[in-house]
Amino acid sequence: MAAAVDASHYLLTPRAVVTAQDVQEVGTLFATATAHGETLTFRSGGTSLSGQASSGNVLVDTRKFFRSVAVEEDGLVARLGPGATVRQVNARLLRYGRKLGPDPASEIACTIGGVVANNSSGMACGTRQNTYSTLRSAMIVLPSGTVVDTAAADADDRLRATDPELWHAVTALREQILSDPQLVAEIECQYSIKNTMGYGLNSLIDHEEPIQILAHLMVGSEGTLGFIAEATFNTVPLHTFAATALLVFDTLRDATDALVDLNATSPATIELMDAASLRAARIDPESRAALPPFDVVDHCALLIEYQAATADELSALTLEAQALLERLPLTRTAVLSQDPVVRASLWRVRKGLYATVAGSRPPGTTALLKDIAVPVEQLSDTCAALTHLFQAHGYGDAVIFGHAKDGNIHFLINEDFETASHLARYAAFTEDMVDIVLAAGGTLKAEHGTGRIMAPFVARQYGPELYSIMLALKKAFDPAGILNPDVVLTADPDLHMKHLKSTPTVEAEVDRCVECGYCEPVCPSKDLTTTPRQRIVVQRAIADADSAGDTALSAELRREQEYDVINTCAVDGMCQTACPVLINTGDLVRRLRSETIGTVEAAAWTAAGKAWKPATRGVSTALTIAAALPPALITVPNAAARAVLGADTLPLWSQDLPRGGAGRRSRSSTTADAVHFQACVGTMFGPAEGGDGVAVALESLAAKAGIELARPDGIGNQCCGTPWKSKGISDGYHDMVERTAAALWQASDHGRLPVICDNSSCSEGLVLALEKAVEEHPEFRSLQIVDTVDYTAEHILPGLDIGNRIGSIVVHPTCSSTRAGSDTNLAVLASAVASEVTVPANWGCCAFAGDRGMLHPELTSSATQREAHDIAAIEFDAYVSCNRMCEIGMTRATGRPYRHILEVLDTVATAQHKE
Repeated sequence: MAAAVDASHYLLTPRAVVTAQDVQEVGTLFATATAHGETLTFRSGGTSLSGQASSGNVLVDTRKFFRSVAVEEDGLVARLGPGATVRQVNARLLRYGRKLGPDPASEIACTIGGVVANNSSGMACGTRQNTYSTLRSAMIVLPSGTVVDTAAADADDRLRATDPELWHAVTALREQILSDPQLVAEIECQYSIKNTMGYGLNSLIDHEEPIQILAHLMVGSEGTLGFIAEATFNTVPLHTFAATALLVFDTLRDATDALVDLNATSPATIELMDAASLRAARIDPESRAALPPFDVVDHCALLIEYQAATADELSALTLEAQALLERLPLTRTAVLSQDPVVRASLWRVRKGLYATVAGSRPPGTTALLKDIAVPVEQLSDTCAALTHLFQAHGYGDAVIFGHAKDGNIHFLINEDFETASHLARYAAFTEDMVDIVLAAGGTLKAEHGTGRIMAPFVARQYGPELYSIMLALKKAFDPAGILNPDVVLTADPDLHMKHLKSTPTVEAEVDRCVECGYCEPVCPSKDLTTTPRQRIVVQRAIADADSAGDTALSAELRREQEYDVINTCAVDGMCQTACPVLINTGDLVRRLRSETIGTVEAAAWTAAGKAWKPATRGVSTALTIAAALPPALITVPNAAARAVLGADTLPLWSQDLPRGGAGRRSRSSTTADAVHFQACVGTMFGPAEGGDGVAVALESLAAKAGIELARPDGIGNQCCGTPWKSKGISDGYHDMVERTAAALWQASDHGRLPVICDNSSCSEGLVLALEKAVEEHPEFRSLQIVDTVDYTAEHILPGLDIGNRIGSIVVHPTCSSTRAGSDTNLAVLASAVASEVTVPANWGCCAFAGDRGMLHPELTSSATQREAHDIAAIEFDAYVSCNRMCEIGMTRATGRPYRHILEVLDTVATAQHKE
């Protein structure tokens, strides 16, 4: 059930989910499906919006074991597994000044398999740099079981030998088309604009060899013709010089009428936002600040950007463009800006639209994002007709935005599929929309693939002869019909109205979720149990079961979610950094834990909080004793106790855990420059072997820079409260927050001095604790919490002399430092101490998450596997992070000694010699 959902508004629950590990297993699946009449649907990122990754039969997960990324020919070529995301690939290509041509907005989560299967494009690539145009070769598993490498010199001969019927069918269909000039002309017309409807018939006239036709037919085939095991792309230049402007027109027609002239100035992108989009953008405070102040009536904006490889090239482009802008009927003067801050704020307006509109939709409704394309000269009339259509069918909150340079627009509507009258409205709207687009010479799907949403309309767009060629292609590739039935081509005229997803009202995080899957790549449990999207899906399934009175199903789901949903969530908040509607699924899980935690455990943790100093010292002593004893004396009784008390109650001890740390002591000062809040993890868990820990390093560095630090009174009994919050123990959390906030208020001289915390997760915990505390103590708002990484980079580092820098350092940012925006300063400190700084390409949350890595070590093992592989073959001079528990987790994962970055900085820094 959890694996069934993708970003579309369709839901089919597969009978089975298979995780294929390699090409051979895919071939075996094909043979088994053919023999038993089963059907297969391939799924990777699940960001598809058109229903092509849903199945009621066998769903094949191709993300987990197909994530290879190989950059070749000095960045000119990228050879990629279908499970790698666009963002991961572009991160590898960045050092070469290259990127992939396709630039979909979902690049954080969409995978290469989906990019090829849907012929993805995006904001800037148009049709010249989309998937079809930049695909160099592919390794394909055909339904026959044949593995085809189209890059091989004899690939065409091999295909003719292994699959002669397919080879001859492709050849014959090409000849059929070429023999009829009208068919050739129709295909050229259909594909002169962005077009992902049906199969890519343009491959039959663009290429001569059947093997190349086959490779390019796979583009946009949505898993219906074969499995793409590897795709090789020609990359494109990454232009670093850019200038951006927001052009505001009085009406949508004024804006679209200007497109032909604007396109003549060679912009990289022109993004359209209608009046409804501009009003929606103002919901977000940051977007509102970026927009010029005016009352939106019928206005429309075009966000235009020029890109170039050099400053001189950009200057030439903008000179011509600025002259045109001065002649356009704009509501206010527009100037092309090269300021990165201005440009980023303008792009936030455009990129935040989907999040803002979808996130604010009425509860119980589903957000539908549709994409069409028409010739640019037809865009004005098409937009006007769509606007009238929205009004006629009652979609008053619909918005139009998109890639106007290509005549490709998106429109978003919200619909409630639980109401019969709304279903009828949606069906009628779809029929009218199809008529409008086809009458304009457009395509019903421009870049999101055909899917279930438009499969019934493929024949209407192409006509009977070209549609019959598509049917022949499907039969030639997949004679047994085992691959993704009804997707792309269907005989069911009502397919788009079936298996529609319901979105029951549950609670805040669940209700806002649009199930886009952006959160999944950053989730540490994605390869072990469930992802944030799947956790939310389970809550919706429970709500559906409760609503239907199916108490047995509800009880079963609640039982099964205990481990998969609740216990193995790191509640690290990384999902929020990727979520377009800013959902922190950790908040949801914490509430679920509060509902399931036992009264005895809750009481024990609350009591421990009231005596936190002896409790932490007890943990420290136990770890020190354990480190001195033979391991068997600890592991055997520890395992037995876990079997009785439960794996989610008692941590698992292992030899890689450090000895206990030193106790915390208060230190008052009337001349202090800042307050040092030493995190309690440093007193429970001692420093890495050979080190003194971050608390000692911070105070040493501060002294070298002439900065005096105080410590709060009673610090031994203080904590940020995260242990209680993460377990859902509200009373214990409240007690600790009250005590700690009051102590910091006094130590900081009522907020005058900044409070420096030396553990990134605890810094975040203190910030959240204060947000809670100010509800009862508004004066606490003036407390300033600063992580030690930020304080050191901004206040201590300028007062230091750096001696002999080390050669190389590998950095593990943490989920907390990422959420707090501290990674930039972490990089500053790393660069100060080392000549070469490496952040592993597969960096992610280690999932140690306080005690989570000791309760469920399998979670940390799964979360760190790829990052550990990245650095396994290289010896670095130092391994650093900014959180003690993450350091322990990464040491366990890699076998390398991770320390806090300040510890390394302290070894190379001396006090500046001031004259």
